[in-house]
Amino acid sequence: MKIQIINGPNLNLLGKREKDIYGDISFDDYFKILNNKFNKVNLSYFQSNVEGEIINKIQEVGFDFDGIILNAAAYTHTSVGISDAVRGVQSPVIEVHISNTKSREEFRKKSYISPHVKGIIQGFGLKSYDLAILSFIKES
Repeated sequence: MKIQIINGPNLNLLGKREKDIYGDISFDDYFKILNNKFNKVNLSYFQSNVEGEIINKIQEVGFDFDGIILNAAAYTHTSVGISDAVRGVQSPVIEVHISNTKSREEFRKKSYISPHVKGIIQGFGLKSYDLAILSFIKES
């Protein structure tokens, strides 16, 4: 099983920014934990602060991977382009958020991506990624 994790803007700062919301571990460190925990799954990780690069990655893997875990971060609430890319690929996508976006600022309550994904996991910290991986494993 091949699963691509795609993280959007500012998630490269995990462990450094707003630790009360996002925790104190970097995603690179957490990705090592995920690889150890799910060692039978071929996990790939990509992060970009650039909207077009995220779209390119979705299109690149969206026909060959068994699943995509997408945390588009702030682009969740603004990007029609990422929404269209998710809608345009065959691989199922799970939208993930570390925080519970529904309990935050009003603008974070709207997702352009949600209508086109298999499911949404949010509010469980970095464990949201574990839950997304488990959902793909359960279906295989």
